[in-house]
Amino acid sequence: MHGKVYLFPTTMSAGAPAEVLPQRNIDLIRNVRYFVVEELRTARRFLKACDRSIDIDALNFEVLNEHTPQQDVEAMLRPALEGNDIGVLSEAGCPAVADPGADLVAVAQRRGVEVVPLVGPSSILLSLMGSGFNGQSFAFTGYLPIDAAKRAERFKQMERDIRVRRQTQIFIETPYRNNRLVAELCSKLPGEMLLCVACDITGQDQSIRTMPLKKWKTSQYNYDKKPSIFLLYS
Repeated sequence: MHGKVYLFPTTMSAGAPAEVLPQRNIDLIRNVRYFVVEELRTARRFLKACDRSIDIDALNFEVLNEHTPQQDVEAMLRPALEGNDIGVLSEAGCPAVADPGADLVAVAQRRGVEVVPLVGPSSILLSLMGSGFNGQSFAFTGYLPIDAAKRAERFKQMERDIRVRRQTQIFIETPYRNNRLVAELCSKLPGEMLLCVACDITGQDQSIRTMPLKKWKTSQYNYDKKPSIFLLYS
C-alpha cells in the first residue's frame, strides 16, 4: 500500500493558521512525518504555528525549489512508495500552483500514488474573486519579463487577450518593484483599462482595490516590499 501525497496550503500573511485553514488540514498535518517543502525555515515555522506540540526535530524534510534536479524529485517520493504519507508545503499559499511542488505531484501521478489537494488560501483565486473581473476566462502569467523588449511585448499580449478574448490577466512582480510596476502600467496601457492590486491577502492590512489606470495615475499608494498580485481587465 502506498502512502498519500497531501498538498497542504500554508498561510500567506501573519496570523494563526486556524484563522484561514480548515481544522481538517491541521488534524491531518499532525500525523505526517515526511515533508517536501519549498523553504525549510518557513515550513518549520508554519508547522509549529499549526500545533506547538509538533516535534519538528522528529520530522523528515526534503527541500524542493526551482534549483532541484529532476532525479532528486523522483527520490523524494520514496517514503510514499514505502507506505508513508508525504506533506507538500509551499512557501506561501497553495503548493503546486505556480510552485515547484508541481514536480513532485507529476511524479506521484506517474507512479500511481494518490494525491490529495486540500482547501486553503490562493492569492490567484482570492484576488480574482475580489477584483470584479471575469472569473470564467483568466490567465496567470507569473512574473513579468525583466528585458524591456520582452516586457513591452507582454503588455501588448495582455492587452490583446483582454480585448479579444475577454480574459482577465493576473501577474506578479518582485515586491520592491511594485510601485514602479503600477506607474509603468499607467504609462504603457490605455487609461480606461482596469487594474486591481490585491495586497496582503488574508492579512490584517489586506487591500483589494480596482480602478481605471487613469485614476491609478493620480492616486496615492504604496505597495513596495508588500506581497501583492496584479490583475488587468476592461
